[in-house]
This record gives sequence, structure tokens and C-alpha cells, in this order.
Amino acid sequence: MSEANSMNLISALSQEELQAIDAEIAHVPYRDAVAIDALKIVQAHRGWVSDESLSAIAAHLHMSADELDGIATFYNLIYRRPVGDKVILLCNSISCWIKGCENLQQRITEELGVELGETTSDNRYTLLPVTCLGACDKAPVMMVGDELHEDLCEESIIRILGGSTTP
Repeated sequence: MSEANSMNLISALSQEELQAIDAEIAHVPYRDAVAIDALKIVQAHRGWVSDESLSAIAAHLHMSADELDGIATFYNLIYRRPVGDKVILLCNSISCWIKGCENLQQRITEELGVELGETTSDNRYTLLPVTCLGACDKAPVMMVGDELHEDLCEESIIRILGGSTTP
């Protein structure tokens, strides 16, 4: 990629995002070592990582967009499409499945009016499955935003979501 094309791509990132990414780069021997951090920085500012943002990050890190996309899609906490204000990650690991996560998924779907992969019409929540949240001894579990909720039951789902949010 030419220097001019690279600079055009990078201009899609804000100065604040570039400064935060550069601060991370200062701590590592290779620019691409901050790929995940750079994706998180942009996501923190924008809520998700668009194709344009991903290409800009890749150009800034001197790596290909395909290589960075492989990293972004590997990690389930990097969102490659818009999500709601809070993401609900419902664990569907074997431990949570045995403890009834399917019933909890149905309750969340009823409560919010969305299926897995969808966002509520008010943009408050996005419901996503996740293979494991690392709390198998407290199954079933889910994360709402940054909060882990353990030993879930239908009543706790209602309490956590604050009662019915459907119109």
C-alpha cells in the first residue's frame, strides 16, 4: 500500500484514537502487537469496529486489513457490527446448558423482544451467545455490559433487566 493510501485510511481515525493507540505502541517492540488493544480503543469510542475503522487501524499498525479482521473476528468482545448500549452475553457452554441456559434465553427473548444476534428497537440491548464466560461453577451465567451475573434463574433475569422492556 502506498504511503498516501495509508494516510488516507488512517485519517478515518480520530486524533484521540490515534493518540491512545500510539501510547500502546510505545510499550511494545512491534506495532502489530497492539492489534487487540487498538481494536478495543476504537470500539470504546465508537461502540463497534466498522470495516473503514478496521482498515484504518490496520494501516496504522502496518498490517493487512484481512490479518486484523482475523484477529477481530476471533475475539467475541470485538463487535464488527453495531450493538446496543449494553451487550448481553449469554453463556451457552455445556455447564450453562445443563443448568438451563436455553430456558433463560427464551425468557430474555420474551422480556426484550429480540432473538440471539438482535438489538432491541430502543437500542438498549443486544443479545449475543458466548461459548464460555469462565464461571462454570456458578452456571448459568451471563454478562450485561461489564457485569457478570451468576446462578441465574428466570426471576433474576427479570430483576437484572429491570422488568419488561418490550413496548
